[in-house]
Order: sequence, then C-alpha cells, then structure tokens
Amino acid sequence: MPTVTRNGVGLHYNTEGDGETVAFVSDVGYGAWLWGWQHRAVAGPRESLVWDLRGTGRSDAPPGPYDVDTLAADFEAVLRDAGVTRAHVVGAGLGGVVALRYAREYDRARTLTLLCTAADGEDIDADALAALHPDERDEESLRESLTGAFSSAFFDARPDLVEQISEWRRDEDAAADAVAAQMAAIESFEAGPLYELSIPTLVCWGRADPVVPPAAAKRLVAELPRGTGEPVEGKHLCFVEHSRAVTERLLAHIDEHDDRR
Repeated sequence: MPTVTRNGVGLHYNTEGDGETVAFVSDVGYGAWLWGWQHRAVAGPRESLVWDLRGTGRSDAPPGPYDVDTLAADFEAVLRDAGVTRAHVVGAGLGGVVALRYAREYDRARTLTLLCTAADGEDIDADALAALHPDERDEESLRESLTGAFSSAFFDARPDLVEQISEWRRDEDAAADAVAAQMAAIESFEAGPLYELSIPTLVCWGRADPVVPPAAAKRLVAELPRGTGEPVEGKHLCFVEHSRAVTERLLAHIDEHDDRR
C-alpha cells in the first residue's frame, strides 16, 4: 500500500477501482474504517482513495498542533502521488474543513461532499468532539464515547456493529496526542469567504449531532454558491448509521457532475 513523504512525514493511502477518483478525508482521530461503507459503493466503477491523516493509522504522527493548511497540503501530496488529476472529494468533520480549504487552494476538486461539517471552528462544540475520543482504549470507554456518534436506536439494533467499530477504533484510530493535534486544527479553522467557492457541494448533517449544530451546517449550505443540503437522522456519524441513504445521495451528487456525462 503506497506511502508518500511530504516534508519528512509519511502519508499512507490506498486506492481501489478505476475511473474518476472519489477521495475520502476523515474526521478527527478516526481511521480508514470510517469510510468502509461508502468505499464499497464507490470502488469498481470509480476509483476510491482513502488516506490516513497525519497522526492516524499508518501515517506518521509528528508532534502537533496541526493546522488545516498543512492537512490540505498533505492531501495534495497524496493525490499527486496517486496520479489523480480530478477528484470528487468527500470529507467528514475535520475532513470536511480540509476539503473546503483544499478546494480553495488547489485545482483538483471536481465536487465536494461535506458530512457533519461547519465553516468555522467556533461553530464546533469542542467538549462534544473531545468526548468522542476517550484517553482509554478499553471496550467500555470506546463504547461509551460512541453515544455522541450514534443514536440509542442504533445501539439497540446493531450491538454487533458497535462492538466491531470499537475494535476497528482500537486498531486504526489516532492516539491521544494526535487527536489533540487534529482537534487544534479544526478549532482554529476559518473558511473565509465561501462565495468564492463555486464547486458543486453537497452538505449532509445529523439532526441530533452534538458536535456540529444543524444551524451551523445550514449556514454553510446557504453561503456556498452551489451548495445543497440534506439533513440525516442521527448524530455525528449519521453517515455510518444511515450509510445506505447517505451513500445513495453521495452517488447521485457525483453522477450529476461526472466528467463522463
């Protein structure tokens, strides 16, 4: 699996499939497991690219704090190394703000899909975000931390998946120092004038997200010239809990702006 080095930091990524690239950018602390549902739907007719942000998974974890400009430059290095000329960029939380900055500074983004994303770090509930990432990695702590990510109905209906996600988190998520470094990046972010971003953008948010208030997501949609919005039942990982519906909406957005059309 490829790794590209930028300024001494190794960045791990993986690609699968052919055709136009759909590139996924993860939220604070979460490993590549976060995109398993959307990745399966994309890979094949298109190329799916998933990468580990610095501090996460198999990528290096230099000392923080990090900033969004650095993460956007990391993303550019990954896409360039992978030979990607144009990409449909999908980001969640921190990955969403990285996507916004990337679209402003670089020219590879064809569309954006922003999940549970705000345009300004001041709109983020830092305590709710921190609660998603316990210092301890035992089963009980990880399960408890997911109460801000999933609804109680999801816990009741899919205890097997909750357990599996906890195992993936132990294996792939960032350590505490890297989580703090990534949190610093999102908390200090300011998108700047959104009217300058003319890229077609789909914004989805959780109706009960404790991290990104729905009002913040709606403001993001309103300020983007080509923004469309879609509320989703659930909390901060509503796109996992309702993966089928969100994936269908994502694919429709990509199809509408596919260069092959």
